[in-house]
Amino acid sequence: MNLRSVESFYWVAMLRSVTRAAEKLHLTQSAMSSRIAMLEQELGVQLLDRRDKQFRITLAGQRFFVHAERLLELQRDIKAEMGTAALQPVVLKVGAFESASHSWLMDWVRSVHKANPMLALELTVETSPVLVDLLSRGALDFAIAALPATGTGVRSLALPAMKMAFVGHEDLHKRRRWTPAQLAASDLITFQRGSQPHLALLDLLNRAGVEPSRVHTVSSISAMAQLVEDGLGIATLPAHVLQRLRRRMPLKSLGCESPMPPLPVHLSWRMDPTLVMQKALIDSVLTHLGVNPNHRIFR
Repeated sequence: MNLRSVESFYWVAMLRSVTRAAEKLHLTQSAMSSRIAMLEQELGVQLLDRRDKQFRITLAGQRFFVHAERLLELQRDIKAEMGTAALQPVVLKVGAFESASHSWLMDWVRSVHKANPMLALELTVETSPVLVDLLSRGALDFAIAALPATGTGVRSLALPAMKMAFVGHEDLHKRRRWTPAQLAASDLITFQRGSQPHLALLDLLNRAGVEPSRVHTVSSISAMAQLVEDGLGIATLPAHVLQRLRRRMPLKSLGCESPMPPLPVHLSWRMDPTLVMQKALIDSVLTHLGVNPNHRIFR
């Protein structure tokens, strides 16, 4: 039995789409359909119901899916035990929101690459809703976002939240303590509309009973920092990101009576029976962030 055809069927069934499975495995849709047809011919059963445009797996397909997963896990375990997996390049598709990419993510990437020289990284930096959608479509192996991903075969872990800070210019924002009203009188700069920091900022001001004069929403941390450096407002940024920015920019954390709530961080992934390094990579993220990696998610 051709394991490439088995893998193709596994991802068609998992992602519930021939098109998405083809994108994940870098195949044309016709090549994917041909693999499934060959597998059906070999098994002598129909795995997919093609009678209309709605996606359906037959009862035989549901039964074979269990065997397909076990076959792929067995192939993965054999490669790991025989040592061949370490000799093969591994392409890891990671998606992260900007707050992670500007703080700890690059340090983690360097440590993982040092331990696994055959690792090739495909990094996508996007907003959390986009990352969750990409993971659900099978376009990412891991997503680090402010939202957890959900769905069949998808797992999520809450990572340590990021402390947030109001960030001003060292020479322009001299007050030792800022009230919500004083913040609201300035131009405020935060993440894109509808994001957790944007909604948290509006809630903080609303609970204080003040209306902001202007709130600018910007999807780029670099652009937000540049606006503050140019004297155009006060930004909300992760405190760890600010520590890095202060090495080259005249920025500082502002003491506030009402601090911003922490920014939640979630690691989401789709269980992949072909990825030898999946558990090790998840453990390395947790260890890097000081979290006990002795979880039971793979048992």
